[in-house]
Amino acid sequence: MKPKAHIVNLPVYQPGKPIEEVKRELGLENVIKLASNENPYGSSPRVKDAILSELENISIYPDGGAVNLTEVLSKYLGVNQDQIIFGCGSDEVISLITRAFFIPGDETIMADQTFSVYKSNADIEGAKSIEVPLKNGVHDLDVMLAAVNERTKIIWVCNPNNPTGTIVSEDALTSFLDAIPSQVMVVLDEAYCEFVTDSSYPDGLSLLNKYPNLVVLRTFSKIYGLASLRIGYGVGSPEVIKLINQVREPFNTSSIAQAAAIVALEDQAFVEDCRRLNAEGITYLQGEFDRLGLSHLPAHGNFIMVDVRKPSGEVFQAMLRQGVIIRAGHQKYPSYIRVSVGTKEQNKVFIQALEKVIA
Repeated sequence: MKPKAHIVNLPVYQPGKPIEEVKRELGLENVIKLASNENPYGSSPRVKDAILSELENISIYPDGGAVNLTEVLSKYLGVNQDQIIFGCGSDEVISLITRAFFIPGDETIMADQTFSVYKSNADIEGAKSIEVPLKNGVHDLDVMLAAVNERTKIIWVCNPNNPTGTIVSEDALTSFLDAIPSQVMVVLDEAYCEFVTDSSYPDGLSLLNKYPNLVVLRTFSKIYGLASLRIGYGVGSPEVIKLINQVREPFNTSSIAQAAAIVALEDQAFVEDCRRLNAEGITYLQGEFDRLGLSHLPAHGNFIMVDVRKPSGEVFQAMLRQGVIIRAGHQKYPSYIRVSVGTKEQNKVFIQALEKVIA
């Protein structure tokens, strides 16, 4: 059997190492995971009841159009219902976008250190990825703009950027969008937007009316704490969303995920608490890094990139032995690790382990 030639050597996405696997491998009883930017405070207390209620319908196919969730979300976001598409996580929406728009020979532009799913899906569709180096950890929008040509189909801007945690300001983003040709789609990935407290951060949704070539991605996996239920969404012009929807598989989000997302969205008090606790965690970790003499990038999501001054792979393994799972292996930042912001107790355990590892 012969697959598509261009997919044979594609790298497989490597998620954060599971806690139970680390316990088995290293014989540890206590392990904390700060590798996948999950919400350490879980999800809204209302979510469990919503899931239990939905279990009565487990033998019935979900609503393929997610009608109830679409109605609730559209009111919350202030957009029309035909501007929303749901996916099995926002990464599926990324896949749907590439499926709908790329043909072999198209070009797509992204940062050289950003969410890897942009490139992997472009590779699958036979598009050529133009990777633009970050500038001080931030998207270099001027160089990205200069890379646009007649073959450019989509530009990806992850804001805050994963893994660096940096943001593009509203002024920079709008200037960029003003200069982008109208036939080129800009996908603004705002998976971590709810964590941001910086006043210069743009609200991508507010830009949709002015820029019909803009698509905004968001997710319930991060601050809403529904990562295991796999539900995210895209928002754009009705014409673009209709095209993306045409390549969506039926029943791509579960009834349980839809029900959980509705009650999670309604509990904004929980979201605000998580935002506040995350900001406190960032302040603590940045202060500890400063105390240890470790440089770090500005953090606007729920994670921080810090230079540990050693090969990150070695630090990753050493931290595992301390019972702490972090993220390493960022090609453009070989001595940096990415750590998710945990609870106050988890952050202290992480710092104690890191001090031992880098001593």
